[in-house]
Amino acid sequence: MINLIDDFLDMMRAEIGASENTVSSYRYDLEQFFEIIPKNIKQITSEDISIYVQKLGEGNYATKSVARKISTLRNFFKFLYSEKEINHNPLANISAPKQEKPLPKFLTQEEVFTLMETAKNQNSMAFQRMAVMLELMYACGLRVSELITLPENCINFDKRQIIVRGKGNVERLIPLADTTAKMLLDYFELRQEFIRGHKSIWMFPSKSSNSGHINRSTFFKNIKELAIIAGISPNRVFPHVLRHSFATHLLHNGADLRSVQKMLGHADISTTEIYTHIINNELLDEVRSKHPLCKIK
Repeated sequence: MINLIDDFLDMMRAEIGASENTVSSYRYDLEQFFEIIPKNIKQITSEDISIYVQKLGEGNYATKSVARKISTLRNFFKFLYSEKEINHNPLANISAPKQEKPLPKFLTQEEVFTLMETAKNQNSMAFQRMAVMLELMYACGLRVSELITLPENCINFDKRQIIVRGKGNVERLIPLADTTAKMLLDYFELRQEFIRGHKSIWMFPSKSSNSGHINRSTFFKNIKELAIIAGISPNRVFPHVLRHSFATHLLHNGADLRSVQKMLGHADISTTEIYTHIINNELLDEVRSKHPLCKIK
């Protein structure tokens, strides 16, 4: 058995370039399996695999860990079958447990406003521009890639709309609040400071970037620095969190799911529905903390 495991791990190193950490994890998973199911390799059945999975469940392993261990076994027995060490693959009809998608992280409305106000109050053109980018991202639910590549002429001030080119080169129209439209009008004066008389097609130009516009790494660095100044944990603040906050706050305040889907540019509404789970969890917490029956000991 040890020789078969060693052969399998050598194959993983050679054929898929598995790292030593991955190889160590595979070895641990396989040794654990044969401790729980101490049988000859040729005698292992799908029932044995089911027993193993049940034992993992009793051991309170996370769904993600169980899925990884099953994946290890699947690769191992597939290797044994291809090497003619076994006549059948006991994992042929075994599926990994379905993993729940993690809920999107988001900031409270107060935290978003604190970030924007902190940026506005800094004596720096870079942070003044950051304030504009944060408000635009939060106001429209933009992806980071969409935000930094906005062209100068993407705003229709008469109709209070912004044209965004998203994934798959698909354009979408997003309405602008009057305050956001006014902020953008004021920003164009500040924008001249960044281009210094030169021309640029970008809404947020940068002379130091090869692309001609501010890049993701600069935005990431600035938002982390801003979070520290604002007194918010930088581990909770990252570029995409404002897009998540946009969707969560809209739904929390009664917005229609289809409308939010269109503004986010999701092709499938099931992608947007994940934000409703956050709202449901909040409602559940509200009931548990406020309902009189929940306070009875």
